Amino acid sequence: MTMFERIKKISKEQGYSLSQLNDKAGLKTNIIYSWKNKVPSIEKLNAVANVLGVSTDYLLGKTSEKAVSNKPKKVDIEDDDVIMTFEGRPIPPEDLELMKRLLRGGRHE
Repeated sequence: MTMFERIKKISKEQGYSLSQLNDKAGLKTNIIYSWKNKVPSIEKLNAVANVLGVSTDYLLGKTSEKAVSNKPKKVDIEDDDVIMTFEGRPIPPEDLELMKRLLRGGRHE
């Protein structure tokens, strides 16, 4: 089974069309369809894997285990090397700043 076929199968199992999955992952229109003939960037594949709740290794056929770790991920909100996302889409910098202020109790620092 190819990566594209695996993505299509899991999407269908979870009740998503490929177009819906594409949107939930925050990708350009119909980009997943282009993966029939080309390999996606790891960032785009990771966005799809996150929406589907599987590992990128599973999508690539490197493992037969669908599940990703249920262990909570911990990151520092101040770490600029981490891309924070919500529902598969990156959180804009201005929203991150607002979140930081709220977490600090409304204080400006």
